Parts: sequence; C-alpha cells; structure tokens
Amino acid sequence: MIRAKIEQAIEVLKELNIDAWLTFIRESSAAHDPCIDVTIGGNVTWQSAFIITQSGERLAIVGSLDQAAHETLGHFPEIIPYVKGIKQPFLDTLQRLDPASIAINYSVNDVMADGLTHGQFLVLQDLLADTPYRDRLVSSDEIVAKLRSRKLEPELQRITKACEETVDLFAQMNDHIKTGMTEKQIAAVMVEIMEKKGLERAWDADHCPAVFTGPESAGAHAGPTDRKMEPGHLMNVDFGMRFEGYCSDLQRTWYCLKPGETAPPAIVQKAFDGVRDAIRKAGEFIKPGVRGMDVDAVARNHLTSLGFDEYPHALGHQIGREAHDGAGLLCPEWERYGDRPYLKVEAGQCYTLEPRAIVPEYGVATMEEIIVVTPDGCRYLSEPQTEIMLIKS
Repeated sequence: MIRAKIEQAIEVLKELNIDAWLTFIRESSAAHDPCIDVTIGGNVTWQSAFIITQSGERLAIVGSLDQAAHETLGHFPEIIPYVKGIKQPFLDTLQRLDPASIAINYSVNDVMADGLTHGQFLVLQDLLADTPYRDRLVSSDEIVAKLRSRKLEPELQRITKACEETVDLFAQMNDHIKTGMTEKQIAAVMVEIMEKKGLERAWDADHCPAVFTGPESAGAHAGPTDRKMEPGHLMNVDFGMRFEGYCSDLQRTWYCLKPGETAPPAIVQKAFDGVRDAIRKAGEFIKPGVRGMDVDAVARNHLTSLGFDEYPHALGHQIGREAHDGAGLLCPEWERYGDRPYLKVEAGQCYTLEPRAIVPEYGVATMEEIIVVTPDGCRYLSEPQTEIMLIKS
C-alpha cells in the first residue's frame, strides 16, 4: 500500500507542479509525522530527510544505524547514510536535484500535513541558510490532502470491511444490553465483541467506544461513565475499529422503552427520523466540486427546519488511516475550521455523515454513516441505520 501511495504522490506532484516533497523528521516514534504511515513505513532516530520528486526519484538521507531498516522496507531505493551530521549529504542531494519548489511537512489548517515541529523547522532553516533552497520552501498540505483523500480501491475495501465489522458488532449488542446497565458495562460488551473479532479500536481507548445514555450524558468525545440506562432514555454509541490499518467511525441510537410503551414518544421518533433524513439528503446532494460547507448546510438546515437546535460540530470528516483523516470537512463557516469549509469535494474521498438532534428530557438522537464520493454522487460504505432500535424495560 505504501508503494502505491508513493506512486500516487508522484502524480500529485506533477498535478500541482511541485518539484520535490521533503518529509523532515527525527525521533519519529515520539514525534510521529502522520505521513510516515502513508509514504515512509518506518520510524527513524536521527534527523532524516525523505524526498520524493516529480520526476520519480525516491531517496532518503538517514542516520547510519537507520539505514538497514529502511533498506529492508524498500520504499526508497536510494538511501544515503550519514554518521556525524545530515548537513553535507542533504545539501549535496538538493544541489544535485536542484528543485525549484520544495514542499515541507507543515500546514496551518490540516493536522495530517503538520508533522514538522517548530524545532525541526528552525533546524531546516539553519541547514538551508546561504542556499537558494531556503526561499523555495512551501507547505505540503495540498499534496497530503490529495494523497490521503484519493482512496485507492484496496483502501476502500479495508474501510468497507471495518464498517461491516462495526455494523455487525452493533447488531450483536442487541442480545446483550438491557435496562439498568451502565455506560461502562455497555462499553465492555462492545470491547468483548471487538476482541473476539481480533480487531482493535480506531482511536483512544478512553472514549472508543463512547456510550451516552439519557439527557445528562457527557456528549461527544467523552468516555463512558457509571450512569445507568433507564426507561425513557435515548442511548447512543460512537465506535470505530481498524481493519488492516484503516478505520471505521460509526454511531447508532437506541430508545429504552418505558413500561407500557411499544414505540418511542413522538418527539423521539421525530428526532430520529430527522437525523436519518438529514443524512439521506446530504448524501443525495454531495458530488465532486461542491463545497464542504454547502453539504453541511443541507443537513443542518433540515434539522433546524424541524425545530431542533444546530448540532455543534461539522456534519462530517474524512476517514481513512485515521478516524479523523484531515483535509476537507463538511462543515460550517466557523472560525475553528479555518479554510476547510471552502474546500471542494473530490471523487475518492471518504466522509462521515453525522448530524445529531438533542431531545430535551430524553437525550440525543444521532447516527453516523460513511460514504465514498463517486464521479456523480456517493456510495455508502456502511449499511445505514433506518429504524431506531428499541430496548424493552
């Protein structure tokens, strides 16, 4: 997969007319640049420069003790080792390649392209002092965005499998959850099913899975608590798993019936239907060339037209090697999102669709699905939830 992504990176460099892409890293097991997993494949100890050029060169300048590991990986055919310092072999290499533009691993808006620490940036500037190359540095964020976003078919297959396994896990949960269980107990059921599948979590264990029950739950990005699921509660989970290095990130909603109830109250059903339909409408609208903010507006406006408050987050983020995979968002024009609301959707991108509706006295109705953008629309990689799941008292 890494070799295929490197070949894809070369085509992106041609498209953007950037001569060379430099990933400059050190002690990468501690300060891990996200691009290592996409185009490098292994860590380094000392200052290292991995260079991919528009004309197809792939070379790495690494400390001598890192040489053998990267020769074994085989992703960079030309490996230049050093002992005392990187400066001379690095400058010699740049003079030989003489790139007119050098993209480096920093970004203002995209965390997945922002692996260069400030200290390393200062080191790089010092190395390039008194050379023309210091003035040829540009951000690699467009390269990284296109590389992570444009999913190859094997990547789509892995995301789809992760989604299928997660949807199956949700189905299995129905045989194990009941009134009176705590959020932590429900999460433990989910982890047990995951471990039987031989898979791992898609993000941090402290809130993967996340479980929220009732109107007083902590909300998104918090871990499960000792709060009990009671009759009249909406209960939802947010969970993802990794399959061969690629993630799912899905949410599902249940309603815990009160004694004598056979269906949810009208307001709960209205919220669930509203979220479901907001996802459907956004999926029908999205296609290459539309702005992320316009896709978000379709779902957001549908829910507010029903009388629900705006959800306090983006409609959807990209997903791939990480649950939050950087680059474009389906989001409103809020300060925290920088320039990302204006980025245009591309074919091959995978997005979550995850609006929510707060229902006073009951909790939150929410679902999260995953789509891949196609040349004329989108295709679901997860089987959508269409009916609210019920838990009997």
